[in-house]
Amino acid sequence: MALISTDIGYWIFAGLAALWIMIPAYVPNSAAAVFGGGTPIDFGRTFSDGRRIFGDGKTYRGFIGGVLSGVLVGLIEIWAASAFSLGALPRQTFLSITLLAIGALLGDLAKSFLKRRLGKEQGESWFLADQYDLVIGSFLLILLVYPQWLFENITLPIAVWIVVMTPLLHRVVNIIGYYIGVKEVPW
Repeated sequence: MALISTDIGYWIFAGLAALWIMIPAYVPNSAAAVFGGGTPIDFGRTFSDGRRIFGDGKTYRGFIGGVLSGVLVGLIEIWAASAFSLGALPRQTFLSITLLAIGALLGDLAKSFLKRRLGKEQGESWFLADQYDLVIGSFLLILLVYPQWLFENITLPIAVWIVVMTPLLHRVVNIIGYYIGVKEVPW
């Protein structure tokens, strides 16, 4: 008996479930770029190494706009699951969507902090970290606050899909953001 199904329908559903779970985490980064500007979260301060803590690209307006956008799309998911009997998809809750949205942007902030410590400039590409910061941040926050939701909803096939689809979606969304003028670089 196989531990993981080889049925193609099973894997397609796992991919849809992965996207369903991650939408409240995927939306905030793009929305933060749209809503960004204004006061930087670090208020222009530097860390003990003389470098900015996060940089000008991380603003309160972007953070709040990004989180609210992630929560809004999550609320739409919760409504759609109820209105259209989508019970087969993973169950989102207000807490799960809020943690996914906040965690995604906290992961992005942590990555920016580490980039500054490594001497990388704002907008400079950092392979893998640029793609998976939101996944790590959102999953760590869920693990700390709402672990039962994480363990009930993230199966191995769903995790595989998240690992595969995140860099692809990240790239496509950033290219679109670059061409419509909300991002300075296409990565």
